[in-house]
Amino acid sequence: MTNRRMFWTMLLGALVRRRGRAAAAIGSSAVGAATLFCLAAVCLAVPAQMSEEMRQYGANVILVPVASSSGGTTAGSAPARLEDAEVEAATAVIASVADTPGGGALRSAAYRYETVRVNKSSYLMGGIDTDATRSLNGHWEVDGAWPGQGEVLLGADVAEAAGLGVGDMVTVEYLSSDNLTLGSVVSSDGASQTQGERRWRVVGTVDTGGREDDILYVPLASLEELTGASEVGYDVVEYSVDTSAASAAQVVNAINAADVTGRDGTGLRAQEVSKITSGNTRIIAMLNTLFWVVAVVVLALTLVGVSTTMTVIVSERQKEIGLRKALGASAASIGAEFYTEAAVMGLVGGVLGTGVGYALAWAVGVGVFERPIAFSWWLALCSLALSAAVAVVASSAPVRRAIRIDPAVVLREE
Repeated sequence: MTNRRMFWTMLLGALVRRRGRAAAAIGSSAVGAATLFCLAAVCLAVPAQMSEEMRQYGANVILVPVASSSGGTTAGSAPARLEDAEVEAATAVIASVADTPGGGALRSAAYRYETVRVNKSSYLMGGIDTDATRSLNGHWEVDGAWPGQGEVLLGADVAEAAGLGVGDMVTVEYLSSDNLTLGSVVSSDGASQTQGERRWRVVGTVDTGGREDDILYVPLASLEELTGASEVGYDVVEYSVDTSAASAAQVVNAINAADVTGRDGTGLRAQEVSKITSGNTRIIAMLNTLFWVVAVVVLALTLVGVSTTMTVIVSERQKEIGLRKALGASAASIGAEFYTEAAVMGLVGGVLGTGVGYALAWAVGVGVFERPIAFSWWLALCSLALSAAVAVVASSAPVRRAIRIDPAVVLREE
């Protein structure tokens, strides 16, 4: 029998004879591997999934117009607004910075605001692309329907102040000095109205708990009919950017560095929506901190568990070790056997723990995000290597005591 075969025969024999002790060490390694693999898999998968979930709560990057440095807007002139060409250029910059294969689709919505009067009170009215706004703002609680042509969506505070509800007709007047000179038209219900006035049906109310509750929303085409002006640009463009490839701050810096300018010299400035980006960052930072705290505790407990088991094993095998040393076995060969035994128990525990850890991570992904967490082979290999390394380190003190055993002392009673 070769030395290598003899080595593995003795090793397997020792594990079988003391399978109770081996099971304890394997159990300690398995618990540690399961906990660490589960936490690591969740920590690696959650940032992307958290970013996607947070995108349901609105934009994380916005564009606003910046008046030209040549004098800005003068009295009676139109306010600075974003042109389609500027928006397209900014969108191209975002795609070049944050676009990733398999990443979430870029969502955006543009808004144009005008001041209108309802029941002698002034309100802000937003012209929107209904489909784009609905896709971007998944957190809006709309009671009723989104507006189409000849329809209006009221903010909850506007509806309450004006005493309006779903199905009511509301007369909206555009506050402009030109209203008195424009001709009259007939509304859909047959009522006569001026060009700067429209009578629309309330089809829904929106309640977000934010500034949206003070605004009326209509399709952009309806707002252009009310004001008598088209293609005048946008006051705000909002983006929901997938931040798995680049942070919102990097996207903002890239847009601002591009120095996009419209035909009239009007520029744009990108800004982060702090309530979205900061919340996402805080949650991920807390999760990472929790991972490291738990990882340190679990590693310490695993070290204690394996070390205690190896100490008992060495104590039970003192006479065997003494006899082998008396027959000429070197300290290095005895140490190699015990270290290999510990590594094997660590690997077996790592395999079991990795399987259990992935099952737990899968359950967390399905339960919290309604999507499973993919299995990571490189993370599994790291888990196995770490389990074996921890077992070897934990056995170092007992093994040092084993190789210092004096054969004459332990064999004296024999």
